[in-house]
Amino acid sequence: MKHGLATLTLLLGLLLGAVPAAAADDLVVKSKKAKFDDVRENVVMAIENRGMKIDHQSYIADMLERTGKDIGATRKVYVRGDQIQFCKADLSRAMMEADPRNIVYCPFSVSVYTLPRDPDTVYVAYRRPQAPSGSPATRKALLAIEKMLDEIAREGLE
Repeated sequence: MKHGLATLTLLLGLLLGAVPAAAADDLVVKSKKAKFDDVRENVVMAIENRGMKIDHQSYIADMLERTGKDIGATRKVYVRGDQIQFCKADLSRAMMEADPRNIVYCPFSVSVYTLPRDPDTVYVAYRRPQAPSGSPATRKALLAIEKMLDEIAREGLE
């Protein structure tokens, strides 16, 4: 019985340990030495130049700074950090026509941030939309969205 419990505990630990690594596969982060405002503006322009409207902008670093005081947190996570949300009608429609459950991938978002340890490096990040068990139509739509997000991130860092 002891060995069975130990084996079960080990297997559970291995499985739980694998989750963060697998989850990190959907994150794409690019960076360069630059000014935050320049990169952020480039990302906004890359979105708008594709005919998309920005739906929402979250000022995450500001929120963490403001609310950190209320909960007793003192660690500064970001110097600056924003998330920009938007939608592209044709890609969104293709994705949701392929499978209505794909609504979870909307809106699309790109984050721009700097870190306290290296405030001169600006990061541009997005979540890679993944549907490993999705239909061919879903996979095709998500690949098109990922291509667009990657282009926006790259243009942001130009």
